[in-house]
Amino acid sequence: MTSNAKTVREYLASLPEDRRAVIAAVREVILQNLPKGYEEGMQYGMIGYSVPHSIFPAGYHCDPRKPLPFAALGSQKNHMALYLMCVYGDAATHAWFEKAYRASGKKLDMGKACVRFRKLGDLPLEVIGKAIARVPVAEYVARYEEVRRQMKSRKN
Repeated sequence: MTSNAKTVREYLASLPEDRRAVIAAVREVILQNLPKGYEEGMQYGMIGYSVPHSIFPAGYHCDPRKPLPFAALGSQKNHMALYLMCVYGDAATHAWFEKAYRASGKKLDMGKACVRFRKLGDLPLEVIGKAIARVPVAEYVARYEEVRRQMKSRKN
């Protein structure tokens, strides 16, 4: 469920009170652990964390006018979701994340990049914070460019 909110403040205000509290708590963990260079804003109808064009002018390959997404946080119809592109795009980080999540005793409900949860207690916030902190901007951009190169070479 995407939002038409133009700012993070508008987005949070539009949420039901129970979800607002959960999203705000997860957002705080992200902001406390977000490496320098990433920016918070609205992206794809959710709170997004991205590499700004000032650092990566090429932007996101699907729409170069948009900054390169790193993570996102949103309230969907039947759950809330944390989208961790930093975990999805790297096999070693993905393996670390799954292992750390399971070691927390919490049940992981994850698609490719999407961690679904219904309440704050479903998330191991320390693991989420470490996943966010784990990937500096320069490393993330380098990974992204390498994946794009590999995809192009497979097409040729």
